[in-house]
Amino acid sequence: MFKHYFEGIRYIEIGPIVGLVVFMVFFIVLVYLVLKMDKGFVNEMKNKPLEGDHEQGQPNLNDELT
Repeated sequence: MFKHYFEGIRYIEIGPIVGLVVFMVFFIVLVYLVLKMDKGFVNEMKNKPLEGDHEQGQPNLNDELT
């Protein structure tokens, strides 16, 4: 059914190629940025959830309960 609609569109075969190229460029740029990321920043962000709230100037709720 849709085959007849798409037969009338000029240059329809370019759409999937453009989509693939955009995806591949985005993926390659993303991998490049991840590989070039500062390792110190990665380690700092990796340990963020493990740090206590009191280290960031916020009160620790567990201290108030005891």
